[in-house]
Amino acid sequence: MLTHIVFWKLKDHAEGADKATNLARAKALLESCAELVPGTHRFEVATAQPGHECTYDLVLYSQFEDAQALAAYQNHPDHVAIKPFIGAIRLERQCMDYTYPAP
Repeated sequence: MLTHIVFWKLKDHAEGADKATNLARAKALLESCAELVPGTHRFEVATAQPGHECTYDLVLYSQFEDAQALAAYQNHPDHVAIKPFIGAIRLERQCMDYTYPAP
């Protein structure tokens, strides 16, 4: 099982909208990718909770059967299509992929 986690910190204003609007749109776009490819076991998209000190605004926590399933997700046309918008609204991005337990 391969875990793929991505965090985004968003700009206060981008693409003609404020952070809250872009955050909601980005979350919906990511959620639309949840069932794009076979081998996806878990796909959670969440936003930072109001009132909590957080360093990032949006997170994707996902698990895939293997590296091939993750690659299929990353290269799927529907996923590729949302990258320009998310790239335009993000200030920072962090990503980590890992297997557990390690092989």
